Amino acid sequence: MEWGMKNRLSRIINPKSGRLVMLAVDHGYFQGPTTGLRDLGKTVNPLLPYADSLMITRGGLRNWISPAMDKPVVLRVSGGQSILKELSNEIITTSIRDAIRINASAVTCSVYIGGEYERQSIENLSRIVNEGNDYGIPVLAVTAVGKDLVRDAKYLGLACRICVELGAHMVKTYYCEPDFDKIVKACGNVPVVIAGGKKIEERAALQMAKDAVTNGAVGVDMGRNIFQSDNPIGMIKAVRAIVHEGSSVNEAFKIYKKK
Repeated sequence: MEWGMKNRLSRIINPKSGRLVMLAVDHGYFQGPTTGLRDLGKTVNPLLPYADSLMITRGGLRNWISPAMDKPVVLRVSGGQSILKELSNEIITTSIRDAIRINASAVTCSVYIGGEYERQSIENLSRIVNEGNDYGIPVLAVTAVGKDLVRDAKYLGLACRICVELGAHMVKTYYCEPDFDKIVKACGNVPVVIAGGKKIEERAALQMAKDAVTNGAVGVDMGRNIFQSDNPIGMIKAVRAIVHEGSSVNEAFKIYKKK
């Protein structure tokens, strides 16, 4: 792996803790002005000091985030469908040159293993891996499930391993029980990050984060469970305490409750 690739990865995954809290705010590319992100800047900017990296689209970045922001950007480069259509029907929407202009530390797309457009989404991943390798930009593969696909270890292990075999440098997937640790092992040396998924109760989200890192994930890429919380800053601080400091769920929940 080239020096530039290693350097970008070390900006995304904290080299001291080997852990990661990524703030996902790319939802608008298929959900539009979803709850919590109608004014993306107002929601996101206060959270940035507590995130290790930011997952966002180029439009979201250019419209709502200051260029003085010093967090590494994981740039969403796939899209082409909305919640009104078949979610797996994605294309690559952003060129590698634009990712470079934006100074992205990584690029990301979704892969829908078992989806109607599985092959197309795999081709999307293969394309950005090839282009990323040309320019030293790592790729985060997202194992998306859409509305109908299962979230057990057998399926997620299949999806994650395919992404690794195609050359992804990081994999984002869902936490599941039992056997999440087997999914991580199947990815070899490729770091696994868990998705926060739909909004759930705060203690449950913190428990999910704790269980994930305990079973081998390097961290979380959480969005709705942070920015849709009634205390977003407290919630991201609580997640950070679990991921980077090894705090218990009870300790983290107390952090979340502080206004």
